[in-house]
Amino acid sequence: MNFKELANSRYTTKKYDSNQKISSEHIQQLQEILRLSPSSINSQPWKFTFISDENVKNELAAVSYFNEQKIKDASHLVVFSSIDDIALFEKQINDHLPEGSVGYYNQFLKPLPETEIKSWLQSQVYLSLGFFLSACASMGIDSSPMEGIQSEKYGQILKLNGYKPLFAVAIGYRNPEDANQPSVKAKSRLEMGDILEII
Repeated sequence: MNFKELANSRYTTKKYDSNQKISSEHIQQLQEILRLSPSSINSQPWKFTFISDENVKNELAAVSYFNEQKIKDASHLVVFSSIDDIALFEKQINDHLPEGSVGYYNQFLKPLPETEIKSWLQSQVYLSLGFFLSACASMGIDSSPMEGIQSEKYGQILKLNGYKPLFAVAIGYRNPEDANQPSVKAKSRLEMGDILEII
């Protein structure tokens, strides 16, 4: 299946088959793919938490608004978090990035207000989301990206000191009765002319 076909077939799963679990081999592949995600200046200001433990998954589901049932039924929940401690981030890049990358940060980003620096850090995590959803689709794994979580409570449950949970992704295999799948409900997208400009 080529990438366009994958884009047509992937969708946000609303109902999972709770009896189907993702193999440990596929989970390891997804973890490695996330590790290889792109980020500006290779900053990598993130943490990815994979949860399969049913007790923890249920605890997180309870603080996930309308996403509770899909989290309970999904095979795994993956929480995407951004570094929320600028000193911690600066130590990381000083320890791991080349001088040119650190110099870019010091010249163009460090002088900005803290809120803008953190916004830039969080934007890098969103880059990894697109990478992850595409990887899932290529492996025949269904997914549901969700910003509808109580971030502070997620951080407390997962003890994410220095990191802020931004969103979560439920992954697993669709319930055949899921009414949101493309074979039942056609994809709705804007027309090409509405979003694309060629200069």
